Amino acid sequence: MFEELRAVQRQFGYLPADQLHALSAKLKIPVSQIHAVASFYPHFNLSPPPKVDVRICADMSCHLRGACELREDLKRAFQGAPESEITIRDASCLGRCDSAPALSVNDTIYSSVSREETLEIARAAINGRGLPRVLVSRVRAILSTDPYKGAGEYAAVRRLVGSQDFLGTIATLKASGLKGLGGAGFPTGNKWEIVRNAPGRKYIVCNADESEPGTIKDRFIMEQMPHLVIEGMILAGLVTGAKTGIIYIRHEYEEQKEALQHEIDRCYAIGVLGPKVMGGQSAFDLSIFVSPGGYICGEESALLEAIEGRRAEPRNKPPFPGTNGLYNMPTVINNVETFTFAAAILVRGVDWFKAQGLNGIAGLKFVGVSGDVEGPGVFEVPMGTSYSDLIYRYAKGISGNRQLLGFAPSGPSSGFLPAKMVTLPLDFNAVAAAGSMVGSGAIVVCAEGRCMLDMALNAVRFYRNESCGKCVPCRVGSQKMVSLLTDWTNGKSSASDRQTLDDLTQAMRMTSICGLGQIVHAPIASVLKHFPDVIEDHLERRRCSAGVCFQGQA
Repeated sequence: MFEELRAVQRQFGYLPADQLHALSAKLKIPVSQIHAVASFYPHFNLSPPPKVDVRICADMSCHLRGACELREDLKRAFQGAPESEITIRDASCLGRCDSAPALSVNDTIYSSVSREETLEIARAAINGRGLPRVLVSRVRAILSTDPYKGAGEYAAVRRLVGSQDFLGTIATLKASGLKGLGGAGFPTGNKWEIVRNAPGRKYIVCNADESEPGTIKDRFIMEQMPHLVIEGMILAGLVTGAKTGIIYIRHEYEEQKEALQHEIDRCYAIGVLGPKVMGGQSAFDLSIFVSPGGYICGEESALLEAIEGRRAEPRNKPPFPGTNGLYNMPTVINNVETFTFAAAILVRGVDWFKAQGLNGIAGLKFVGVSGDVEGPGVFEVPMGTSYSDLIYRYAKGISGNRQLLGFAPSGPSSGFLPAKMVTLPLDFNAVAAAGSMVGSGAIVVCAEGRCMLDMALNAVRFYRNESCGKCVPCRVGSQKMVSLLTDWTNGKSSASDRQTLDDLTQAMRMTSICGLGQIVHAPIASVLKHFPDVIEDHLERRRCSAGVCFQGQA
């Protein structure tokens, strides 16, 4: 269905009603069902779009790097222009946190652009001059993770085809301690074992839909090591008996999709993919599914719903995808980084992986550092590296010669930690003991002069905007939480607010279907815990020491 809808939109610029009826007759699917799917995803238009559609990322890193000011500048510049000519609105994270602020103009993404450059892009589009090309820098990094140094040789696949030692492969992954690196942290060897032992046709799915603010590491890995992502998936297929793999990639990652597709084509040409993998008796086919959009698609069961052609609404659990996944069949779902490290471990061995960490903490990790730093980017680092080193050594310190105020270890879902905790090591257990999480390694840095209540509101608003709306606690609770925090930043509060916030948190944690609703409270809960003076300033003294809230009055 999605390819048909995309074809219609490419032709008309939107999805006309008569075309949906024609598609209904062609696919023998009720038009109500097609409309329900198309209306769910942000990249489908059900009415004619404006000539120029400008969407400015409003989330954490872009919020810190001038997105709000850019949006207001553009609105002033085009004030009075009809909506049929140009619309200017917020967008959720565009996956360019290391080059914030980012914006989309007619679905072309630009980042690190000035106000003047943005105005010129919009005016060019209005005047029909076309959009300027986005220049892509393809610098090959030298990475410790890559055993092949940029050229996929598929040594672990060749070895496994020859040995057929599937149980030994699972044992190796278990011994390495490799966990899922998308945030949940489920042991990789155990997940593959569950699917291997489950009856039925099996699938391997790579979650490349990273859409949470600050999360950009998978984008980097797909650029640099597409062969390791693919090798990890093939290995999972051989171990579990799956013959089909799907890479689910976010709509905004066009360059990464091209890199993966190029490597997939090469794999078919050399016999690494196809009916006889490496000349053996096992088949494995691999394709790419481009997301129609939406952060909720990163939730594993919502992702499966999307692949099956439905609205990306999370499923109730149990059952879990390991036994009842894609098309209700056993399915391995791992993210890009997990498949990459699985392949590297199975090429080089457990001892190599464990030796990469610091101070007894095993392994490597890819992290993205963005926000108030001089050198934002993605870095391959040893586990055990301190957050201080990540910020000051790898990301070159705080921008503007300011002091560190706080940081999110993993985007909005981790909440914020204060500057005094910057000596924590990059270690799942240590960060969990501190009340947060390593998660996906999306480190967002806040310098002095920022308002942490404003940052908490920004993060909670992201979750409100991206809630799929399926369950009432998340749909209603996230809106209520945004309203409450908005009042706080405007000097409006009541004595019952704290209890209301506690009640909302408890209800959403216990009754939301998926992790989005269960984590909405994390940003404000962390600010209440670690930055109580900021809250007291706003609620008791009606002042914002950062000069951000109350219409900029400190």
